[in-house]
Amino acid sequence: MNNRNKSRITILCAQLTAFLFWTVPSILVAVELKTRAPEEFVHPGIAHTQASINFVKRQLDTNQQPWKEAWEQLNASELACLDWRPTPLAHVQRGPSNHPNIGASDFARDGSAAYTHALKWALSGKQAHAEKAAEIIDAWSQTLRSVSNHDARLLIGMIGHQFCNAAELLSHNWDGWPEENQEQFRSMLRKVWYPIIKDFYPSANGNWDASMLQTMIAMGVVLDDREIFDRAVNYFQNGEGNGAICNYFNEFGECQETGRDQVHTQMGLEYLANTCETAWNQGIDLYGALDNRLLVGFEYTAKYNLGFDVPYEAYKSFEGRYHYKSISNNSRGRLRPMYEKVYNHYHNRKGLDAPYTEQAVSKIRPESGGRSSLPWGTLMFAKHPPNLQ
Repeated sequence: MNNRNKSRITILCAQLTAFLFWTVPSILVAVELKTRAPEEFVHPGIAHTQASINFVKRQLDTNQQPWKEAWEQLNASELACLDWRPTPLAHVQRGPSNHPNIGASDFARDGSAAYTHALKWALSGKQAHAEKAAEIIDAWSQTLRSVSNHDARLLIGMIGHQFCNAAELLSHNWDGWPEENQEQFRSMLRKVWYPIIKDFYPSANGNWDASMLQTMIAMGVVLDDREIFDRAVNYFQNGEGNGAICNYFNEFGECQETGRDQVHTQMGLEYLANTCETAWNQGIDLYGALDNRLLVGFEYTAKYNLGFDVPYEAYKSFEGRYHYKSISNNSRGRLRPMYEKVYNHYHNRKGLDAPYTEQAVSKIRPESGGRSSLPWGTLMFAKHPPNLQ
């Protein structure tokens, strides 16, 4: 068979996969979906449940480590300051590599601040922080009308997750957020955000799809919208693009972006983990997909970034847009604050070994974060008991 015919067959297969995914999702979902979410959504239920919040509060009440140090870290952050002032824009632009940057950084900073204040309210009971979180969210939902330019999907994917977490904590832990303001936020999600991310970006590097997955599944919970939630679950398992679990890692954990650099590789890993955590809180085990493939990917990436050798095979992305022929040492050793959540799930909940993820956790604990990363991982995910309900 000549190369031209091979290429035609590859394209036809990709087209058939896309057709089946979007037109007959029930067939594909049956391949991996082990459990079904209950009809009613769990609230709060994106990154945190009420049980996990109560667990952390108990640790703080008795000055337990590592939560005490992580709490002090949060309180010392500018993100937790009550003099924070949101800076919303009506029309935000983020171009390639953040050029131009018209309100994109403001959106990112305010997303991290809204989440931080909402979390501080949930853990401390200090109403001023609930009010500040609501002020930030309301400022954006009252103002934002469009997000545009090349990286619009990526911006909503990276930061929307934090806004959704903040809103979820306020909606279900505080009665001071007016219903009309909550509806205004929900309207922004449906009218401004969702049209931007609903079709993903299959041919981009996988962290793009992964970012949109974490925000889409979070939006499904906030909106009590089963269709949006299921769309994220289906794409995670069977999507055509580089961010789907079956395309982002090979069988020994090498990532589609491992040959690109270690920053973007870890971004994609974190966003997929955030997607899994929300699904888990809603009764669906995406963490276990493809025989715990996400854990295999975390172990591989942690091992390499801790200085160990790992195998590498040239990785051609979906549609062949990217073909990284050797492993990248760009930003090697720069561990992203994202390992605590995954170690908590696979080791604490499931009792599985994760030695390199554990080493990464120990090296960067307590996790900070912010901007494109969900902050305060050690505070919220360290050492959960396996039966935490």
